[in-house]
Amino acid sequence: MIKYLRNYNTRQRNIRKKIDFMNTVMIVTGESSGELYGSLLARALKAIQPDVRIIGVGGEKMKEAGVEIISGISSAFGISEAISSYKAIKETFAKTIAAIEKFSPEVVVLIDYPDFNIKVGKIAKEKGAKILYYVSPQVWAWRKGRVKTIAGLSDRIAVILPFEAGIYRDTGTPCEFVGHPILEEIESLEEDRESLKASLGLKNDSPVLALLPGSRSHELKGLLPVMLDVIRDFKKEFSVENYQFIMPVAPNIEVGRYREILDRIENEGVIIKKENAIKVLSVSDLAVIASGTATLQAAFLETPMVVIYKLSPFTYFLGKAIINVRYISLINLISDRKIVKELLQSRANSRNIMSELKKIVRDKDYRERMTGQFRIVRDIFAGKRPSERVAEMIYEIAG
Repeated sequence: MIKYLRNYNTRQRNIRKKIDFMNTVMIVTGESSGELYGSLLARALKAIQPDVRIIGVGGEKMKEAGVEIISGISSAFGISEAISSYKAIKETFAKTIAAIEKFSPEVVVLIDYPDFNIKVGKIAKEKGAKILYYVSPQVWAWRKGRVKTIAGLSDRIAVILPFEAGIYRDTGTPCEFVGHPILEEIESLEEDRESLKASLGLKNDSPVLALLPGSRSHELKGLLPVMLDVIRDFKKEFSVENYQFIMPVAPNIEVGRYREILDRIENEGVIIKKENAIKVLSVSDLAVIASGTATLQAAFLETPMVVIYKLSPFTYFLGKAIINVRYISLINLISDRKIVKELLQSRANSRNIMSELKKIVRDKDYRERMTGQFRIVRDIFAGKRPSERVAEMIYEIAG
């Protein structure tokens, strides 16, 4: 750590010699996890050069980090979901291009969200901006032809999963595994478990089941009813254990759209909290999680889990034909083995979920084997500071 800090301080001094050349950076993201990474990156940029102007597509987290928001997040996932969101995405794209023309950012940082960001990046590059692609789209799962597209578009690529750097190795574009930003967020937690429980409205002496339904509209539509069934069945199965239940919802979710089902979930005794996924998982004894970034958060926090997911039938049918991966959860993908149970589509039902939860609760050896594998994966990311490193990369290519 001491060696890292010395190297970091040296790099910071070298970067500060160049900061007169940096006026504006744009950060473009399309969903909650990417917006978190964008907010952490904005803070790292401000730490190097407090007066740098940062504009971007994002939400409240990025705004709080000092980003001038030109448009809110307008993400969609899957064919039928994208069609219903087309108008909002088109408007966001127009605002983004107008901002590039108006503010002439030296560097445009594209965070995942490829269908949108590749188009933005091409226009930004034509107008003279440097492009840093941060958080590679899942080219290892599908549309591998995008590897060349992204490499040709980018001046630098920063990836957050250890196996991704090799995918870009032969493209000629510098690519670096920088670590995962969620570990930074976890390490920033200062409260102890008891204080965190109190802040979330939880009792200190009772175990906690967390439910994380995802942040996209199709995830909520498909998984909230399943989670309601799980809560009811879990209470019947573990009535004497006095479990508590909590559900964090992403900040970009329009809660009113799901008010009816959320009210029914609350009536079952579930605490619903805006944001706070990291805090919730850090005090939870087990979790039911929609496949996504939260599965890696839970693994880093050593929270045993079952992973579930549902897509529209058409999107799933199409995806099954073209996606070439054995697993969908990040923890299994990184390990290249089944560490956590994955339940997809019709298998994501209360009966199957309860079967896995009972195993986690009642089989100590099974639970400890799972968390032991979590620690092995976390060690791969230990010691890295992705937001700081990506901020350095931005100044390097700007210079």
